[in-house]
Amino acid sequence: MKEIILAKIGEVVLKGLNRKNFEDLLIKNIRRKLHPLGAFEVKASQSTIRITPLDDDIDMDEAADKVGKVFGVVAYSRACAVEKDIETIKKAAVEYLADTLENARSFKVESKRSDKKFPYGSPDISKIVGSYIADEFPELEVDVHDPEVTVTVEVRDLAAYVHANALPGAGGLPIPSGGRAAILISGGIDSPVAAYMMAKRGIELTAIHFASPPYTSERAEEKVRTLLEIVSDYAGRIEMYTVPFTKIQEEIKNKCPEDLFTIIMRRMMMRVSQKIAEQHECLALITGESLGQVASQTLGAIACTDETVTMPVFRPLIGMDKKEIIAVSEKINTFETSLLPFEDCCTVFTPRHPRTKPKSDMVRKAEACTEWDELIEEAVSGAKCTVIYPK
Repeated sequence: MKEIILAKIGEVVLKGLNRKNFEDLLIKNIRRKLHPLGAFEVKASQSTIRITPLDDDIDMDEAADKVGKVFGVVAYSRACAVEKDIETIKKAAVEYLADTLENARSFKVESKRSDKKFPYGSPDISKIVGSYIADEFPELEVDVHDPEVTVTVEVRDLAAYVHANALPGAGGLPIPSGGRAAILISGGIDSPVAAYMMAKRGIELTAIHFASPPYTSERAEEKVRTLLEIVSDYAGRIEMYTVPFTKIQEEIKNKCPEDLFTIIMRRMMMRVSQKIAEQHECLALITGESLGQVASQTLGAIACTDETVTMPVFRPLIGMDKKEIIAVSEKINTFETSLLPFEDCCTVFTPRHPRTKPKSDMVRKAEACTEWDELIEEAVSGAKCTVIYPK
């Protein structure tokens, strides 16, 4: 009896003639994710990825957890692979799932027979295996509507697989099927969630972080690196570019109207970010803005910000409220880190009364106080690259 992992493919199955390209990416990502744990055979068959350990000492708990964080996997389960023989299957169900069944109150058996040469149909398999389990665990109740444990038997091309309840996977599409984009990342709650949500759509991430020493500290940058490490557990390797932003922010403070500090700062961030994004073949920018959450995120402010760039700007949180965003941050384990009290440059020189409905001509006139191109080029050229890897 060999233990394996079965990973169910999600919306990849809808990709028609391009499906194999998506499956190949998914298999590649699973292999890369599992590589530190040892050798695995990873193959696709009938809308399922079969992951077989080739070493005896592999930690299957950790392997299953890693598979569950690969975008493109909609559900996964540890399973035992056995000979396609009904006697072997029913005994394997009792032996392999003994601990699970001993701690349950109710169960049912679901069977899937994709190998039509197998002499028993799906209802017959369920009945035979279910009866055997009921005899071996007489305290268990059969509940076909709301069982505590669902025992699944899959009779496939190479073997029969037995497993209990499947766990939800990360879903989405495999990276980098969606291309590459640059996320403007701060130490707050929102931008790491935005990064995760776009990575879930198959986007390969490049991160851009703005630092303003001495107003912001090294610990604030470390906090962002930690957040990206958590996101990279799902998104894979991320290049982070830390941009020296002090001179631009001081120029804004010294020469621009106070009520426009924030919107002008955002415009400069977008201009810098587009240049860095273009250098690294990104096709879009990503921000963590939610409509109306703060003064710089009103519809007028967003329109003013976007006119400074030609790239598409993705805002996956735009229609979410704070409670919904926090729920995702808790799910992906960035929330507690985001709460650490190290301020980023967005809190530097915050105006007392920021303008919530800026007009483009007003902002452009306020910006005319200085020549920004040289400062922007200096910020871009001074960006420091750090490569973030999953832990």
